[in-house]
Amino acid sequence: MLTRRSFLGTVGSGLVIGPQALIAEAAQVKRKRLAIVTTEWRFHSHAWHMGERFLVGYPIDGRWHRPPLDVVAVYVDQKPENDLSRKRSEEFGFPIYPTIAETLRCGGDKMAVDAVLIIGEHGNYPKSQYQQTKYPRYEFFKQTTDVFRKDAHAVPVFNDKHLSWNWEWAKEMVDISRELNFAFTAGSSLPVTWRMPAIDMPQGAEVEELMGVSIGSIDSYDFHALEMIQCMAERRRGGESGVVAMQALRGDAVWKAMEAGNWAGGGWDQRLFEACLARSQTLAQPDTFSHRYPTPAQIREWVKDPVVYRYEYADGVKASMLLMNGLVGDFTFAARLKGESEPVSTLFYLPPTPNVTYSASLMSKAEETFLTGKSPYPIERTLLTTGLVEAGVRSLGTGQKRLETPHLAIRYQASHESTFAR
Repeated sequence: MLTRRSFLGTVGSGLVIGPQALIAEAAQVKRKRLAIVTTEWRFHSHAWHMGERFLVGYPIDGRWHRPPLDVVAVYVDQKPENDLSRKRSEEFGFPIYPTIAETLRCGGDKMAVDAVLIIGEHGNYPKSQYQQTKYPRYEFFKQTTDVFRKDAHAVPVFNDKHLSWNWEWAKEMVDISRELNFAFTAGSSLPVTWRMPAIDMPQGAEVEELMGVSIGSIDSYDFHALEMIQCMAERRRGGESGVVAMQALRGDAVWKAMEAGNWAGGGWDQRLFEACLARSQTLAQPDTFSHRYPTPAQIREWVKDPVVYRYEYADGVKASMLLMNGLVGDFTFAARLKGESEPVSTLFYLPPTPNVTYSASLMSKAEETFLTGKSPYPIERTLLTTGLVEAGVRSLGTGQKRLETPHLAIRYQASHESTFAR
Protein backbone atom coordinates (compact mmCIF):
# COMPACT_ATOMS: atom_id res chain seq x y z
CA MET A 1 0.00 0.00 0.00
CA LEU A 2 1.25 3.48 -0.86
CA THR A 3 1.80 5.50 2.29
CA ARG A 4 2.31 9.19 2.89
CA ARG A 5 5.86 8.41 4.00
CA SER A 6 6.61 6.59 0.75
CA PHE A 7 5.14 9.49 -1.24
CA LEU A 8 7.25 12.07 0.52
CA GLY A 9 10.29 9.90 0.07
CA THR A 10 9.83 9.54 -3.66
CA VAL A 11 11.98 11.84 -5.73
CA GLY A 12 12.40 9.71 -8.84
CA SER A 13 15.57 8.38 -10.30
CA GLY A 14 16.93 11.62 -11.71
CA LEU A 15 16.90 13.36 -15.03
CA VAL A 16 16.62 11.44 -18.28
CA ILE A 17 19.93 13.08 -19.02
CA GLY A 18 21.26 14.22 -15.64
CA PRO A 19 23.10 17.54 -15.25
CA GLN A 20 26.55 15.95 -15.11
CA ALA A 21 25.80 13.81 -18.16
CA LEU A 22 24.50 16.84 -20.03
CA ILE A 23 27.66 18.78 -19.25
CA ALA A 24 29.86 15.82 -20.22
CA GLU A 25 27.96 15.31 -23.45
CA ALA A 26 28.31 18.99 -24.33
CA ALA A 27 32.09 18.62 -24.15
CA GLN A 28 32.14 15.58 -26.43
CA VAL A 29 29.52 15.98 -29.14
CA LYS A 30 29.94 17.79 -32.40
CA ARG A 31 28.40 21.24 -32.21
CA LYS A 32 24.97 21.53 -33.76
CA ARG A 33 23.36 24.41 -35.62
CA LEU A 34 20.26 25.96 -34.05
CA ALA A 35 17.62 28.21 -35.61
CA ILE A 36 15.39 30.36 -33.39
CA VAL A 37 11.94 31.39 -34.62
CA THR A 38 10.22 33.90 -32.33
CA THR A 39 7.45 36.47 -32.14
CA GLU A 40 9.67 39.12 -30.57
CA TRP A 41 12.98 39.44 -28.74
CA ARG A 42 13.02 42.05 -26.00
CA PHE A 43 13.89 42.32 -22.30
CA HIS A 44 11.81 39.84 -20.25
CA SER A 45 10.31 38.21 -23.35
CA HIS A 46 10.48 34.44 -23.71
CA ALA A 47 13.14 34.80 -26.41
CA TRP A 48 15.21 36.66 -23.82
CA HIS A 49 14.49 33.97 -21.21
CA MET A 50 15.12 30.99 -23.48
CA GLY A 51 16.88 31.85 -26.72
CA GLU A 52 19.73 33.53 -24.91
CA ARG A 53 20.47 30.33 -23.01
CA PHE A 54 21.96 29.10 -26.28
CA LEU A 55 24.06 32.24 -26.66
CA VAL A 56 25.58 32.56 -23.19
CA GLY A 57 24.82 29.26 -21.45
CA TYR A 58 23.00 28.64 -18.19
CA PRO A 59 23.56 27.36 -14.64
CA ILE A 60 22.96 23.69 -13.95
CA ASP A 61 24.15 21.52 -11.06
CA GLY A 62 26.42 24.25 -9.72
CA ARG A 63 28.22 24.83 -13.02
CA TRP A 64 27.81 27.23 -15.91
CA HIS A 65 26.85 25.01 -18.81
CA ARG A 66 27.41 26.07 -22.42
CA PRO A 67 25.29 24.01 -24.84
CA PRO A 68 27.06 22.50 -27.85
CA LEU A 69 24.74 24.41 -30.17
CA ASP A 70 25.44 27.52 -32.19
CA VAL A 71 22.61 29.94 -32.99
CA VAL A 72 23.17 30.36 -36.72
CA ALA A 73 19.89 31.90 -37.90
CA VAL A 74 16.95 33.79 -36.39
CA TYR A 75 13.48 34.87 -37.49
CA VAL A 76 11.75 37.62 -35.49
CA ASP A 77 8.12 38.35 -36.36
CA GLN A 78 7.79 41.72 -34.61
CA LYS A 79 10.41 44.29 -33.58
CA PRO A 80 9.12 46.74 -30.95
CA GLU A 81 11.06 49.84 -29.94
CA ASN A 82 12.90 47.90 -27.23
CA ASP A 83 13.87 45.08 -29.63
CA LEU A 84 17.01 43.22 -28.63
CA SER A 85 17.35 40.86 -31.58
CA ARG A 86 19.45 43.26 -33.66
CA LYS A 87 21.80 43.95 -30.74
CA ARG A 88 22.18 40.24 -30.10
CA SER A 89 22.78 39.66 -33.81
CA GLU A 90 25.63 42.19 -33.79
CA GLU A 91 27.15 40.81 -30.60
CA PHE A 92 26.90 37.09 -31.40
CA GLY A 93 27.16 37.15 -35.17
CA PHE A 94 23.96 35.39 -36.25
CA PRO A 95 21.91 36.74 -39.17
CA ILE A 96 18.21 37.63 -38.92
CA TYR A 97 16.25 36.47 -41.97
CA PRO A 98 12.96 37.87 -43.30
CA THR A 99 11.19 34.48 -43.52
CA ILE A 100 11.18 31.21 -41.62
CA ALA A 101 12.13 29.25 -44.73
CA GLU A 102 15.20 31.42 -45.29
CA THR A 103 16.07 31.06 -41.59
CA LEU A 104 16.02 27.26 -41.69
CA ARG A 105 18.04 27.28 -44.91
CA CYS A 106 20.39 30.00 -43.65
CA GLY A 107 19.75 31.95 -46.82
CA GLY A 108 20.53 28.99 -49.08
CA ASP A 109 18.39 26.51 -50.95
CA LYS A 110 18.22 23.58 -48.50
CA MET A 111 17.93 22.82 -44.78
CA ALA A 112 21.01 24.07 -42.99
CA VAL A 113 20.20 23.67 -39.28
CA ASP A 114 20.10 20.72 -36.88
CA ALA A 115 17.33 21.94 -34.57
CA VAL A 116 14.60 24.58 -34.30
CA LEU A 117 13.47 26.51 -31.21
CA ILE A 118 9.99 28.04 -31.68
CA ILE A 119 8.97 30.76 -29.24
CA GLY A 120 5.46 32.07 -29.90
CA GLU A 121 4.91 34.25 -26.85
CA HIS A 122 4.63 38.04 -26.44
CA GLY A 123 3.93 40.55 -29.18
CA ASN A 124 0.93 42.38 -30.56
CA TYR A 125 -1.57 39.81 -31.90
CA PRO A 126 -5.39 39.72 -32.11
CA LYS A 127 -7.68 37.96 -29.64
CA SER A 128 -10.10 35.11 -30.21
CA GLN A 129 -13.75 35.28 -29.15
CA TYR A 130 -12.68 33.60 -25.90
CA GLN A 131 -9.93 36.15 -25.21
CA GLN A 132 -7.08 33.93 -26.29
CA THR A 133 -4.13 35.69 -27.85
CA LYS A 134 -3.66 34.29 -31.34
CA TYR A 135 0.06 33.73 -31.06
CA PRO A 136 1.27 32.23 -34.35
CA ARG A 137 2.80 29.06 -32.92
CA TYR A 138 0.89 26.89 -35.38
CA GLU A 139 1.84 29.12 -38.30
CA PHE A 140 5.51 29.05 -37.24
CA PHE A 141 5.36 25.27 -36.88
CA LYS A 142 3.67 24.79 -40.26
CA GLN A 143 6.18 26.98 -42.07
CA THR A 144 8.96 25.04 -40.35
CA THR A 145 7.57 21.64 -41.30
CA ASP A 146 6.85 22.81 -44.85
CA VAL A 147 10.61 23.23 -45.19
CA PHE A 148 11.10 19.77 -43.67
CA ARG A 149 8.82 18.32 -46.34
CA LYS A 150 10.25 20.20 -49.29
CA ASP A 151 13.84 19.47 -48.34
CA ALA A 152 13.11 15.90 -47.17
CA HIS A 153 14.94 16.61 -43.92
CA ALA A 154 13.29 16.95 -40.49
CA VAL A 155 15.09 17.97 -37.29
CA PRO A 156 14.06 18.16 -33.61
CA VAL A 157 11.73 21.00 -32.60
CA PHE A 158 11.01 22.60 -29.23
CA ASN A 159 7.82 24.69 -28.93
CA ASP A 160 7.52 27.08 -25.99
CA LYS A 161 4.32 26.75 -23.91
CA HIS A 162 1.07 25.27 -25.25
CA LEU A 163 0.83 24.30 -28.87
CA SER A 164 -1.86 26.64 -30.21
CA TRP A 165 -4.94 28.60 -29.20
CA ASN A 166 -6.85 26.39 -31.66
CA TRP A 167 -7.37 22.77 -30.61
CA GLU A 168 -7.52 21.33 -34.12
CA TRP A 169 -4.28 23.05 -35.01
CA ALA A 170 -2.60 21.74 -31.86
CA LYS A 171 -3.62 18.18 -32.69
CA GLU A 172 -2.39 18.63 -36.27
CA MET A 173 1.01 19.73 -34.98
CA VAL A 174 1.43 16.51 -33.02
CA ASP A 175 0.17 14.45 -35.96
CA ILE A 176 2.70 16.10 -38.29
CA SER A 177 5.57 15.43 -35.88
CA ARG A 178 4.63 11.75 -35.94
CA GLU A 179 4.19 11.66 -39.70
CA LEU A 180 7.59 13.26 -40.35
CA ASN A 181 9.15 11.35 -37.43
CA PHE A 182 11.01 14.11 -35.60
CA ALA A 183 11.38 14.77 -31.89
CA PHE A 184 8.82 17.30 -30.73
CA THR A 185 8.93 18.72 -27.20
CA ALA A 186 6.85 21.55 -25.77
CA GLY A 187 5.40 22.92 -22.59
CA SER A 188 5.87 24.91 -19.43
CA SER A 189 8.81 25.43 -17.12
CA LEU A 190 6.69 24.41 -14.11
CA PRO A 191 7.15 20.61 -14.47
CA VAL A 192 10.94 20.98 -14.59
CA THR A 193 11.59 23.64 -11.95
CA TRP A 194 12.51 22.99 -8.29
CA ARG A 195 9.94 21.61 -5.86
CA MET A 196 9.79 22.28 -2.14
CA PRO A 197 9.70 19.56 -0.88
CA ALA A 198 11.38 17.70 -3.76
CA ILE A 199 8.71 15.05 -4.34
CA ASP A 200 7.10 13.43 -7.36
CA MET A 201 3.88 11.48 -7.70
CA PRO A 202 4.90 7.86 -7.20
CA GLN A 203 4.34 5.79 -10.32
CA GLY A 204 1.05 3.96 -9.94
CA ALA A 205 -0.37 6.08 -7.10
CA GLU A 206 -4.12 5.78 -6.53
CA VAL A 207 -5.23 9.39 -6.87
CA GLU A 208 -8.69 10.67 -5.95
CA GLU A 209 -8.50 14.46 -6.27
CA LEU A 210 -5.93 17.03 -7.39
CA MET A 211 -5.52 20.78 -6.98
CA GLY A 212 -3.24 23.55 -8.19
CA VAL A 213 -3.34 27.12 -6.86
CA SER A 214 -1.54 29.83 -8.80
CA ILE A 215 -1.40 33.40 -9.98
CA GLY A 216 -1.99 34.83 -13.44
CA SER A 217 -4.65 35.13 -16.10
CA ILE A 218 -6.52 32.86 -18.48
CA ASP A 219 -4.80 31.71 -21.69
CA SER A 220 -1.48 32.31 -20.01
CA TYR A 221 -0.74 31.22 -16.46
CA ASP A 222 -3.67 28.81 -16.50
CA PHE A 223 -1.56 26.73 -18.86
CA HIS A 224 1.37 26.73 -16.42
CA ALA A 225 -0.89 25.67 -13.55
CA LEU A 226 -2.47 22.92 -15.65
CA GLU A 227 0.96 21.57 -16.65
CA MET A 228 1.92 21.59 -12.97
CA ILE A 229 -1.09 19.44 -12.15
CA GLN A 230 -0.70 17.22 -15.21
CA CYS A 231 2.96 16.33 -14.65
CA MET A 232 1.83 14.83 -11.35
CA ALA A 233 -1.50 13.39 -12.53
CA GLU A 234 0.01 11.46 -15.43
CA ARG A 235 1.98 9.21 -13.08
CA ARG A 236 -1.14 7.78 -11.39
CA ARG A 237 -2.30 4.18 -11.60
CA GLY A 238 -3.16 3.22 -15.19
CA GLY A 239 -1.37 6.20 -16.72
CA GLU A 240 -3.13 9.07 -18.43
CA SER A 241 -6.66 8.31 -19.64
CA GLY A 242 -7.83 11.72 -20.81
CA VAL A 243 -10.36 14.28 -19.61
CA VAL A 244 -14.13 13.90 -20.11
CA ALA A 245 -15.52 17.23 -18.88
CA MET A 246 -14.56 20.80 -18.00
CA GLN A 247 -16.38 23.58 -16.18
CA ALA A 248 -14.78 26.96 -15.58
CA LEU A 249 -16.04 29.36 -12.91
CA ARG A 250 -15.38 33.05 -12.39
CA GLY A 251 -16.28 35.71 -9.85
CA ASP A 252 -19.13 34.97 -7.43
CA ALA A 253 -19.49 31.43 -8.78
CA VAL A 254 -16.03 30.68 -7.36
CA TRP A 255 -17.05 31.79 -3.87
CA LYS A 256 -20.17 29.65 -4.01
CA ALA A 257 -18.05 26.67 -5.04
CA MET A 258 -15.65 27.35 -2.19
CA GLU A 259 -18.53 27.36 0.29
CA ALA A 260 -19.62 23.93 -0.99
CA GLY A 261 -16.53 22.39 0.59
CA ASN A 262 -16.37 19.27 -1.60
CA TRP A 263 -16.47 18.12 -5.20
CA ALA A 264 -19.93 16.56 -5.03
CA GLY A 265 -21.37 19.89 -3.89
CA GLY A 266 -19.83 21.77 -6.80
CA GLY A 267 -16.57 22.77 -5.16
CA TRP A 268 -13.41 20.97 -4.04
CA ASP A 269 -11.81 19.33 -1.05
CA GLN A 270 -10.97 22.18 1.32
CA ARG A 271 -8.08 20.17 2.75
CA LEU A 272 -6.35 20.39 -0.64
CA PHE A 273 -6.85 24.16 -0.74
CA GLU A 274 -5.42 24.50 2.77
CA ALA A 275 -2.45 22.28 1.85
CA CYS A 276 -1.69 24.47 -1.17
CA LEU A 277 -1.84 27.68 0.86
CA ALA A 278 0.35 26.10 3.55
CA ARG A 279 3.05 25.51 0.90
CA SER A 280 2.90 29.06 -0.49
CA GLN A 281 5.78 31.42 0.26
CA THR A 282 3.73 34.46 -0.77
CA LEU A 283 0.43 33.99 1.10
CA ALA A 284 -1.25 37.38 1.59
CA GLN A 285 -1.58 38.70 5.13
CA PRO A 286 -3.63 41.40 6.84
CA ASP A 287 -1.80 44.47 8.16
CA THR A 288 0.69 43.72 10.98
CA PHE A 289 0.34 39.93 10.58
CA SER A 290 2.92 37.59 9.08
CA HIS A 291 1.60 34.11 9.91
CA ARG A 292 -2.16 33.96 9.64
CA TYR A 293 -4.39 31.69 7.60
CA PRO A 294 -6.78 33.96 5.69
CA THR A 295 -10.47 33.91 6.45
CA PRO A 296 -13.04 33.41 3.65
CA ALA A 297 -13.91 37.12 3.96
CA GLN A 298 -10.27 38.14 3.52
CA ILE A 299 -9.85 35.87 0.51
CA ARG A 300 -12.89 37.48 -1.12
CA GLU A 301 -11.56 40.93 -0.35
CA TRP A 302 -8.07 40.29 -1.75
CA VAL A 303 -8.94 38.23 -4.83
CA LYS A 304 -10.78 40.54 -7.23
CA ASP A 305 -11.13 38.16 -10.17
CA PRO A 306 -11.03 34.49 -9.07
CA VAL A 307 -11.03 31.81 -11.77
CA VAL A 308 -11.39 28.05 -11.32
CA TYR A 309 -11.22 25.21 -13.85
CA ARG A 310 -12.93 22.06 -12.51
CA TYR A 311 -12.33 19.02 -14.71
CA GLU A 312 -12.88 15.29 -14.60
CA TYR A 313 -10.59 12.57 -15.87
CA ALA A 314 -11.93 9.49 -17.66
CA ASP A 315 -10.87 7.26 -14.76
CA GLY A 316 -12.86 9.31 -12.24
CA VAL A 317 -10.08 11.49 -10.81
CA LYS A 318 -11.16 15.09 -10.15
CA ALA A 319 -9.02 18.21 -10.48
CA SER A 320 -9.33 21.92 -9.74
CA MET A 321 -7.06 24.69 -11.03
CA LEU A 322 -7.45 28.01 -9.15
CA LEU A 323 -6.12 31.40 -10.27
CA MET A 324 -6.00 33.48 -7.08
CA ASN A 325 -4.29 36.80 -7.79
CA GLY A 326 -4.09 38.82 -4.61
CA LEU A 327 -3.99 35.76 -2.36
CA VAL A 328 -0.78 34.09 -3.59
CA GLY A 329 2.09 34.89 -5.92
CA ASP A 330 3.36 31.39 -6.63
CA PHE A 331 2.35 27.87 -7.74
CA THR A 332 1.40 25.11 -5.31
CA PHE A 333 0.02 21.60 -5.73
CA ALA A 334 -1.85 19.14 -3.51
CA ALA A 335 -3.33 15.68 -3.97
CA ARG A 336 -5.58 13.31 -2.05
CA LEU A 337 -4.51 9.70 -2.37
CA LYS A 338 -6.66 6.69 -1.63
CA GLY A 339 -6.26 5.45 1.92
CA GLU A 340 -4.33 8.52 3.10
CA SER A 341 -5.81 10.77 5.79
CA GLU A 342 -3.79 13.87 4.85
CA PRO A 343 -3.05 15.48 1.47
CA VAL A 344 0.42 15.50 0.00
CA SER A 345 1.61 18.82 -1.35
CA THR A 346 4.53 20.82 -2.71
CA LEU A 347 5.56 24.23 -4.00
CA PHE A 348 6.70 24.48 -7.61
CA TYR A 349 9.40 27.06 -7.01
CA LEU A 350 10.07 29.88 -9.49
CA PRO A 351 12.99 32.18 -8.56
CA PRO A 352 12.52 35.88 -9.36
CA THR A 353 13.61 37.78 -12.46
CA PRO A 354 16.27 38.21 -13.73
CA ASN A 355 17.77 34.97 -12.40
CA VAL A 356 14.98 32.84 -13.82
CA THR A 357 16.84 29.58 -13.68
CA TYR A 358 13.58 27.68 -14.20
CA SER A 359 13.87 28.70 -17.86
CA ALA A 360 17.34 27.17 -17.78
CA SER A 361 15.76 23.93 -16.58
CA LEU A 362 13.28 24.07 -19.44
CA MET A 363 15.99 24.80 -21.99
CA SER A 364 17.97 21.85 -20.65
CA LYS A 365 15.02 19.75 -21.89
CA ALA A 366 15.09 21.54 -25.22
CA GLU A 367 18.83 20.86 -25.42
CA GLU A 368 18.25 17.21 -24.59
CA THR A 369 15.72 17.00 -27.41
CA PHE A 370 18.13 18.64 -29.86
CA LEU A 371 21.11 16.44 -28.91
CA THR A 372 19.39 13.07 -28.58
CA GLY A 373 16.54 13.35 -31.07
CA LYS A 374 14.18 12.16 -28.32
CA SER A 375 11.70 14.02 -26.14
CA PRO A 376 12.37 13.75 -22.36
CA TYR A 377 8.60 13.64 -21.67
CA PRO A 378 5.51 12.89 -23.75
CA ILE A 379 4.23 15.56 -26.13
CA GLU A 380 0.77 14.21 -25.22
CA ARG A 381 1.05 16.04 -21.89
CA THR A 382 1.16 19.41 -23.61
CA LEU A 383 -1.44 18.38 -26.15
CA LEU A 384 -3.80 17.57 -23.27
CA THR A 385 -3.07 20.77 -21.35
CA THR A 386 -3.49 22.77 -24.57
CA GLY A 387 -6.94 21.24 -24.88
CA LEU A 388 -7.70 21.98 -21.22
CA VAL A 389 -6.86 25.67 -21.67
CA GLU A 390 -9.08 25.87 -24.76
CA ALA A 391 -11.92 24.06 -22.96
CA GLY A 392 -11.56 26.30 -19.91
CA VAL A 393 -11.75 29.60 -21.77
CA ARG A 394 -14.60 28.25 -23.91
CA SER A 395 -16.54 27.30 -20.78
CA LEU A 396 -16.02 30.81 -19.39
CA GLY A 397 -17.09 32.32 -22.70
CA THR A 398 -20.31 30.30 -22.87
CA GLY A 399 -21.83 31.13 -19.51
CA GLN A 400 -19.53 28.96 -17.35
CA LYS A 401 -21.25 25.84 -18.63
CA ARG A 402 -19.98 22.32 -18.04
CA LEU A 403 -18.60 21.08 -21.35
CA GLU A 404 -18.11 17.49 -22.42
CA THR A 405 -14.63 16.97 -23.87
CA PRO A 406 -14.59 13.71 -25.87
CA HIS A 407 -11.75 15.14 -28.00
CA LEU A 408 -9.50 15.03 -24.92
CA ALA A 409 -9.51 11.23 -24.72
CA ILE A 410 -5.72 11.33 -24.77
CA ARG A 411 -3.98 8.25 -23.39
CA TYR A 412 -0.28 7.96 -22.64
CA GLN A 413 2.19 6.60 -20.12
CA ALA A 414 4.58 8.92 -18.33
CA SER A 415 8.22 8.01 -17.93
CA HIS A 416 9.30 6.51 -14.61
CA GLU A 417 12.10 9.07 -14.41
CA SER A 418 11.53 12.36 -12.61
CA THR A 419 12.43 15.39 -14.70
CA PHE A 420 12.27 18.24 -12.21
CA ALA A 421 15.31 20.22 -11.02
CA ARG A 422 17.06 19.40 -7.76
